[in-house]
Amino acid sequence: MTTPQKAFASTYKSASVQTASPGQLVLMLYDGALRFMTQAQEGFAIQNTRERNEAINNNLIKAQNILAELQSSLDMKVEGEFPKTMFRLYDFMIRQLQSANIRKEAEPIKVVYGMLKDIRDAWEEMLKKNDTKSAEEKAKAIAAETPKDAPADKDAKVGGGLNASA
Repeated sequence: MTTPQKAFASTYKSASVQTASPGQLVLMLYDGALRFMTQAQEGFAIQNTRERNEAINNNLIKAQNILAELQSSLDMKVEGEFPKTMFRLYDFMIRQLQSANIRKEAEPIKVVYGMLKDIRDAWEEMLKKNDTKSAEEKAKAIAAETPKDAPADKDAKVGGGLNASA
């Protein structure tokens, strides 16, 4: 990518993050962690040992950092088991990626990738349902504000049918 293209991509990415809802930001974090795990897995194919280890290490650390951010953003004051369960799940994933990194083994990465992909897909589905519900609520609110005697017909005259030639 040329320098102007990199600058444009960076600006676009920054704008995307700044305008995203909290739910969309979580989805972006999931996508980033999955992307880094994929890149770590691709590192196993590199023949040069130093480059291979660097690719695996750097990408796994990035994925672990994202998981740690997701873990730290959990609201542990929320009633019920969900935040505690997610905390333990993120902790398990981080430890699996640490193990994969130390031992340079691909299997733990595959396990975490599958788990995180399922969570990511469920999160995306929840966001879509909430967006649909929100759009329906907005449509109902607009409909409730529309006067009952408003013309429903697109050819209805506005302004009491004044004729400009009169």
